[in-house]
Order: sequence, then structure tokens, then C-alpha cells
Amino acid sequence: MMKNLFYYIILFFSIATTAQVTLKGTEKFPVFPSCQDLQFKALETCFYSEVQNFVYNNFKVPENLQQTNFKGNVIVLFEVNQTGNFKVIFVDAVDETLITECKRVFEKLPKVAPATYNGTPTYAKYTITIAIPLQSTADVEAQKIGENALSNPAGQYKPNTVFLTELDSIKYKKFDNPQFDSHLNIPFSHSYYAQFDDEMNQVGANNHTGSKPYAYAEVSKYYNLKQENTALQKNKQSWWGKKIWNESLVQIQGEDYWFTLNPIFDLQFGRSNPSVSDYTYVNTRGLQFNGGLGKGLNFTTTIFESQGRFADYFNRYAESIAPSGGNPAIIPGIGIAKEFKSDSYDFPLAEANLSYTPSKFINMNLGYGRNFIGDGYRSLLLSDGASPYPYFKLNTTFWKIKYTNIYTWLKDVRPEVTVDGTYATKFAASHYLSLNVTNKWNIGLFESVVWTNTNNRGFDMSFVNPIIFYRAVEFSSSSRTGNAMLALTTKYKWSNQINFYGQFLLDEFSLNDVRTVNNSWKNKFGYQLGAKYYNAFNIKNLLVQLEYNHVRPYVYSHSDPITNYGHNNQSLGHQWGGNFSEFIAISRYHKGRYFADAKVTIGTRGLDFNDATDSNNYGSNIYIDYDDSRPFDENVTVGQGNKTSVFIVDMQAGYLINPATNMKLFGSFIYRNFTPATQTTLAINESTTWLSIGLRCDIFNWYFDY
Repeated sequence: MMKNLFYYIILFFSIATTAQVTLKGTEKFPVFPSCQDLQFKALETCFYSEVQNFVYNNFKVPENLQQTNFKGNVIVLFEVNQTGNFKVIFVDAVDETLITECKRVFEKLPKVAPATYNGTPTYAKYTITIAIPLQSTADVEAQKIGENALSNPAGQYKPNTVFLTELDSIKYKKFDNPQFDSHLNIPFSHSYYAQFDDEMNQVGANNHTGSKPYAYAEVSKYYNLKQENTALQKNKQSWWGKKIWNESLVQIQGEDYWFTLNPIFDLQFGRSNPSVSDYTYVNTRGLQFNGGLGKGLNFTTTIFESQGRFADYFNRYAESIAPSGGNPAIIPGIGIAKEFKSDSYDFPLAEANLSYTPSKFINMNLGYGRNFIGDGYRSLLLSDGASPYPYFKLNTTFWKIKYTNIYTWLKDVRPEVTVDGTYATKFAASHYLSLNVTNKWNIGLFESVVWTNTNNRGFDMSFVNPIIFYRAVEFSSSSRTGNAMLALTTKYKWSNQINFYGQFLLDEFSLNDVRTVNNSWKNKFGYQLGAKYYNAFNIKNLLVQLEYNHVRPYVYSHSDPITNYGHNNQSLGHQWGGNFSEFIAISRYHKGRYFADAKVTIGTRGLDFNDATDSNNYGSNIYIDYDDSRPFDENVTVGQGNKTSVFIVDMQAGYLINPATNMKLFGSFIYRNFTPATQTTLAINESTTWLSIGLRCDIFNWYFDY
């Protein structure tokens, strides 16, 4: 009697103690290795299951009880101390041999992670019932199911009181920035890419920098993104401190999957002079969702809602390329804008990309966004200055070769081709072959063809073959229903500090006219020459870049304007279209979270007059038929027409707030001098100063140098 009373007193106080801890909500059960990453009810279930199965596998019923076919229960009160060791406190059994066996078995239990109270290891008491004959956890569950079935006569409903633990059993890992090893695209920002451009361009590196955006996995081979990210981390312990300065708002990582969710901002306020408004601004709010499933599948999607008003020259250009249908403008690089209030624009934007990498040789991207071909600030072949578009991209990498195929769906939004409020659709297929010839020299071959839906042609499967010669197919389909271009790129690594690069674009070519040296309009070509100086003047992280671009009149245009090299009234190549020359000097510097960029652009453009005295097409507007109102067939030179001098200084400096979203606090200054020989409605002799400050997630390039 006294023995039983002692047992029940101990049992009562152990239950009372456990209940007190549980009510505070701060107790965590001891953790077996197989129960790691489980929480709450799932951890409790796993703990008891491990103890039950260990007893089942190690308990030996005493011989004297086996002979009598003993059946009964043994109740064990035990504790797990602060170091994770098991100790029997009391055993309620009808035979001393059972008590001895229980103590033997519990002494063999492996050491576990102890229970915690307010995060501190502590001891805790537990009870378990051992049924003889012995039962495993599975046997106990089966017995419960059988008893429930017997207690529930056929046809009588009994409420289901069993709760599943699948959600509680999901295992999470500490988030260790898995995106840095993934095939997710790094958002293309000139300022951000400059931070690892020198590592990507080391002598002897077998990579291909001409096809952008890069994947994180491409860059991580040469630049330790995780290490650099860790070096930028601030010592913040609070949840808010970590989220503002270091981490994604939501970041989850489990078994072979991860994702992040972040708010995206671009908040700018400024003043320009001259200006018809009191101030300029951009008010962008958005969400970005990134993730990965397994090693081969990655995805990203970003949704923006924006309103804004810019400097007068930028507003005029946006309105000059307005689409059919009444909307007032197209924001360059963004898309069609609606009117907001009386003097601003509303311009939503969405971008997405689904990347699948089935092997080390193949990477496929299905997306809505922009691409870039080249090593310069500008690209004459494929730039990111136009609005986003749907595309499918196939990258094949092997040996010294990277072969990129891009299939795109484009829009022509001019009134001439808009039918019943629906914009015209056209298509483009491009491929770019990059070959590392030596440790220092890379060459690339580019080809692109644009065609439209004439005669219900749709997406012409003739151009799907990734290794076909587009020029031949375009010729066989009739030159007026397709527009093909060829290009050559090259890069030479003089050293790890100095690189030279170039592009040569051939839109059309007449050998006879070249031989006669008559500057025929048919010789439609452009070229780019550039150099980069990394860690310039032995100043770490200082990049100096010089670039010259020269594009002859009528480049990117076609005999049928719908098949020009354009999208949403913008050029897919250089943003200025045709008929210009341009020199750019750029310097970029970063140290820790601080950064500064400066750019000077000096250019000459040949614009159209578009007035009653001169309505000729001088070759700058790619949306005009090159056979329409062409003033000269020979002696066609860059700058012909309304010759205009352009001088732009663009400086920006700031502080990186959160590297997870590349959120920056910045100030910028733009000075623009635009001097046409003759002032027209669109070509105004004007000097503009534009000061801005802002908070921006730098995940795409804004181009204000028009």
C-alpha cells in the first residue's frame, strides 16, 4: 500500500511539473537524431515512438514470466537530465525481475539532446507503459485502430478525432542562401555586375560573358557570392534588424527546396530644370518571389505597380513613342503607360523566368523579360533597353563553347498595324555562338531574323532549328516577310586588369557599293569598340570603361516597318536607333556597402526634321520604311539630316541597405545638353539638370541617356 502511494505521489508531481512547463509554452521535448527539425506535437510523438521502439527491440521478458505466459503492463517513470542521459526513477511492476530489466534497458538508451526551458537545457520527467507481450509503435497504433473499429458498430458514425501531423513533420533547414549556387538569373544591373566583372574576365577562364543575364551558378565559380554576402552582414540580432539590413523578408529552406519573398521598392524624388512640373518622382511598389525545387528547377517573378513623372526631355521622348489606342506614352524599358492625374504616368510591369537545367550542358529559360548580348554598356545586337517580352532561351555549354538560342514574341503598337484595338504580333529568332579560342581571345557569331504573321504565318517553325542559317531561310520565305541580321563579337584579355571588346553588326551589305567607296545607303552596319580597366590605377574595386559606338543610317529598319528590329516602338539593339556615333566613359567604384558611378556620353545623332520644308527619312527612325522618302542613295553618312550634338553627364552615389534585395539609398545628378542644328517639335535645343534622391531595389537598368 505504501509503495503504491509513493508511486502515485511521484507520478502526480512529475505530471504537475511537466504541465507547468507546457503551459508556459517554452518546453521542448528531448530530441533523438531522427527527430531533428520537428516541432511541437510532432516532436513529442517522435520522442515517445523512439523510446517505445527501443524498448521493443531491447527488452527481454524474464524466463519465469515467459513460462507462465504472463500478460500485463509495466509503468516506468523516468527522466532525461540536462546532459541528455536517461535515468529510471520508479517502476510499477508485479515482479522484481521486470523492474531490473526496465532499469537495464533504460541505461542502454542513447544520449539525446536534452529538453529545454526558455532555451536552456533542463531535466524533465516522463512516463511510459510497457505492455507484455511486447509491442512496437506500429503494433500500438494497429491495436488502437482495431479497438476503435470494435467500439463503432457498422453504420454508426463516430467523429474522427485523429489529427494528422504531416504539417508539423515538415523539416526545415537553416537558410544558407542557396540561390547563390542555383541557376536562377542574377537581375541584370550594370552597377551590380561591375562588382564581379573582373573575376569573370580573368585570363584563362572558360566562361562566356557575352550572354546576359548570368546565372548565380555561373558567377559563383569565379566570385564567392556567399562569402561576399557574409562580409556585408551587419551584426543584428532582432528580427526587424535582420530583415531590414541583411535578409529576405521571408526565406524558407527545406529538403531540396527553397524560396524567398521580398517587397520591391523604387521611390525617387527630384527636381529638373527646365521643367513644366514642380518635381519629378517615381513611386514603385512590388513583390518578388524567388525559389528552387531540386537542383535543376528555379523560378522568379516580380510584379511592379508604378507611377511617375520624369524630366521634360524624357517625358517628351516617352510620349513620342506612344502606342495606338489613346494611352499617352511608352516608358522606355518598361512598357505602355496610362495617364495618372494630369501630368504623370501609371506604368505597371511584370517580369518572370522559369529556369530548368537537366544537365551540366543544357539550361532552358521560359520567361517574360529582357536579354542582353555583349560585353559593353551598350549592345548593338540585343539590348535590355526595350520593354519586356515573352521569350524562350536555350543555353548549351560544352568544351570551349556556349551556344544561346532565343525565341521571342514581339509587338508593333503603331496605329498603321493595329486592328480592332489589337496590336500586331511579330516574332524573332536569334542565336549566339561564343567560342573561347585561346586563354585570352573570345569570338562570337550572332544571327537574328524577325518576321511577322503575314499570310497566317504565325511562329514559323523553319527558324526553330537551333543550328540553321537564318539568312537562307529568310531568303526562301521572301525578303519582304523577314529581316535577318548578322554580327560578330570579340573580346581580348590583355591581362587580368585590361580587356578589349568589340561588335560588328551587318544589317545589309552591298559588295559592289563598297568597292566603289560611295557610302551607299545599302551598307547598313554598325560597330562597337571598348576597353575595361579593372582595379584601375591599382585602386581596388575601381572600374574604368571606355566605349565607342557607330551605327550607320537605316540600320535596324526594313522595307516593311513591321519587320524592323524593334518592339513596342523601341529598338531591340541600341536605344538611339540608327544614324549616330557615340563615345562613353564610365567609372564605377564600391567599397563595402558604399558605391559610386559616373558616366559621360558624347554623341552625334542625325535626326529627321519632320516639318513642312523637309519630311525626308534620314535613317534614325527605325519605324519608317527605308525606301520611303530616302533623300540619298549615295554619300550617306552618320549625322546626316538634323545633325544633333548630345552631351550627358550621369553621376550616382549611395549606400547598399540590404544585399538580399540590392536595395540602395542613393542620390543622382544628370546634366544633359541637346543641341540640334535646327529646332523642331521633338528636337529642342535644351540644357537640363536633374537632381534626384531615392530608395531603390537595383534589379534592372534605368536608361535616361536619350
